[in-house]
Amino acid sequence: MRRRKGIPILYTALFFVTATIHSPLSPPRAWAEDKQEAHFRQLREAMVKDQIAQPSDFYRGPVEDKRVLEAMRTVPRHRFVRPKDISNAYEDYPLPIGYGQTISQPYIVALMTERLDPSPEHKVLEVGTGSGYQAAILSGLVKEVYTIEIVEALGRQAIERLARLNYNNVHVLVADGYYGWAEKAPFDRIIVTCATTLVPPPLLQQLIPGGKMCIPVGGQYDVQYLTMVEKGEDGKITMRKILPVRFVPLTRELR
Repeated sequence: MRRRKGIPILYTALFFVTATIHSPLSPPRAWAEDKQEAHFRQLREAMVKDQIAQPSDFYRGPVEDKRVLEAMRTVPRHRFVRPKDISNAYEDYPLPIGYGQTISQPYIVALMTERLDPSPEHKVLEVGTGSGYQAAILSGLVKEVYTIEIVEALGRQAIERLARLNYNNVHVLVADGYYGWAEKAPFDRIIVTCATTLVPPPLLQQLIPGGKMCIPVGGQYDVQYLTMVEKGEDGKITMRKILPVRFVPLTRELR
């Protein structure tokens, strides 16, 4: 099930800064931390503007959903990468998170989130927790997030990280995501961050009538397409390709 997060084949609001006035007795370490966090906020603003909302390359359409853009501005991406990669957390590419996996390129996270069309009352299933970043983005947009990770060490890290950062509506399961999370089904939305040759039937079954799924479809060595799956009120399934991507394949063994 696990995979490297998605990478496109073709790469391609007003921001108010509130000054913090420190008491002469405030510890220097606190000053440094405040300054660093302000720097990261500026990097997130630049990330959203230049990579997501107003991308300069011809092949990348802008993400326009205001709630999604605000989530991308708010979630501290640098908290979801390895310490040695923090300086690159807001760059326009994926980063390794260990165990052969990556955190997705910011644009892909924003695009997949927008295509889900999330609402505050939704219950969402994510297949492929990774570091927990995608789940954190969804956390502020929907009612509940249920996310599954097949690499046990990554799953345990995500549980600790999401709790520490107070993403209290995110629930992590270490399991084979091919089968979804039947005990918590049905889901209004499903997002999958690993490539499958066919959409797993259990996921289709766990999607509500009227629900949507965003999933990369294609073989490991074939062209893969980020695909929108929609389930009609009558249960009829329709699929639509969005853009070519490259994900590692969905795997089936816990590790």
